[in-house]
Parts: sequence; C-alpha cells; structure tokens
Amino acid sequence: MNVSDARARAEAVRDAVATVVVGRELARDQILTGLVADGHVLLEDLPGLGKTLLARSFASALGLGFQRIQFTADLLPHDITGGDVFDARTGAFSFRQGPIFTNILLADEINRAPPKVQSALLEAMQEYQVTSERTTYPLPRPFLVLATENPLELEGTYPLPEAQVDRFLMRLSVGYPTPEEERAILERRRARKTEEATVPAAASGDTFRELQRAAEDVEIETSVAGYIVDLVRATRADVRVEVGASPRGSLALQKLSRARALLAGRDFVLPDDVKALAVPALAHRVIVKPEPWIRGVRGAEVVQAAVDRIAVPKVD
Repeated sequence: MNVSDARARAEAVRDAVATVVVGRELARDQILTGLVADGHVLLEDLPGLGKTLLARSFASALGLGFQRIQFTADLLPHDITGGDVFDARTGAFSFRQGPIFTNILLADEINRAPPKVQSALLEAMQEYQVTSERTTYPLPRPFLVLATENPLELEGTYPLPEAQVDRFLMRLSVGYPTPEEERAILERRRARKTEEATVPAAASGDTFRELQRAAEDVEIETSVAGYIVDLVRATRADVRVEVGASPRGSLALQKLSRARALLAGRDFVLPDDVKALAVPALAHRVIVKPEPWIRGVRGAEVVQAAVDRIAVPKVD
C-alpha cells in the first residue's frame, strides 16, 4: 500500500466513524494513529463522553473482530483469557477461549478489577499470546486493547500497575463536546429513533494490516530520531520527576510519529509529528515526586515542558 492509498483509506475510516461519533476530531485521529501504530490505547475520562462508542465504531469501521469486557471486582482472570474445561464426552480437558481472543478488546472501566485480574492482560498486551496450563495459545493479529477508566472516581477502584500502564502505547482524553456538537448529538438521536448506531465498514482486516505494514516503511531522519531521544531523556532529568519515560517510551513515540506521517500522506516523519504525540505517548510513563504531585504537577506538564525546552531539529 502506497502513501496516497493509505491516506485515502484512513479518510474513509474517519468518515465512517464520524457518521456516529460527533466531533472529537483530535481524539478520533489520535485513536486511529495508535491503532495503525499497532499499539494499545488507554482512554482516561469521565463517564458518558463516548469512550465505548469510539471503540465500537473503530472496530466496525476497520472490519475487525470486537469484544467488550466490563471489568468488575468479582471478575476472575480466566473470565478474560479462558481456560481448560473438562469434556465429559471425551474424558479430557480442552482449552476454551475467552473474550480476549479477538482483534479489538474493549476493557471497560479497567481499574474496577483487582490487580490479579488486570495482570491477566500483561502477557497478551506484550507477547500477543495466552498461557494456560503450560500451553501457549497465540492471539489473532492484530490484537489491540482499548481500555477506559474514570480518573476521578476512587471508591471501588484499583490503580493500574505501572508495568501495565507502560504497555499502553498512548493515553488519551476524549473531552466534552462543544455546544454545537452536543446539539448535533441530540438531533442525530431524534432522527435515528433508536439507541443503536451502525457504523459502515470502510476497511477489512487485511486492509488494516496493510496500513500497519505501510507505517513501518515511513522514513525517519537521524536528527528526528535524536529529537525523540532528547525529549525522553528530558523527562528523566526533570527535578520534579521520580521516574522518567523508559526506552519503551522512545519506541512508542517513534511508532506513533511514523503512523501519523502515513495518515497525513507522507512517507517521512516531521518534528511536528513528534511534538503532536509527545504528551499522549510519554505522560503516562512519568512518575512525579510526591511533593510536586500534591501541588498539581502531572506527567503531561513535565512532557510539555520538555517539548517547549528542547530545540527542534531542521529537516531537509
């Protein structure tokens, strides 16, 4: 797939999602970028802002398999991964796949399940496989996790382990719609006369995999790659930070920048691609020291300070 074909396909997917999701252009573009970059996405925002609708819409528009898991306190790991069950007819155990065996998995309110359940996703998100009773089962590719969580509610929730947060390629917020967008939401609901909204398929699984492979062919100059390294290292040097972004953050920012360039119709990365995705790719990997955290300093502020401070390289 060449660059022009990739851009045209991406536009078709955006248009298909826009038939159901009103506004949220930045969130839609960032989610699509993350999916094309073959990464997991964490949507952290308040209830009722359309996080689940976004996940369902992208799965339909991309022609991919979709499963949703509502994370609750009584969920067990095998409810996600599946497990061995006894077959009375054959007198033997056989593996029954859980909902994780899909292309796009919506982990809804992921922080409402205890750490033992959350850890059931660790192997799948990194190794794209599930191990049960010493046997390993590969997951279908692509395998992408879209997880949601409410950043304000604390009762009945469990913080995500740092190892799991680091496995998300990016963390995003959806945000409130504008007054015009909210009026359009109401008008569309009246015209539809049903709660269900159907998103037309604008691609297929094979086409989406071609998009992902095309992103791997996008060129990145040495100076731009060095810019990524400088940004990541700046998060580690900030005096307000206890733990800065890891090399996995550098790789994530490079993958996202290449995907963004492809969806913009370019076969090369610009520093603007890096700047646009630095906060979504790095902020959740930064752990702020207790005192600055109490004063309201968060990872996003640290990353943005690095973006503002580090010199942007010139690209020929």
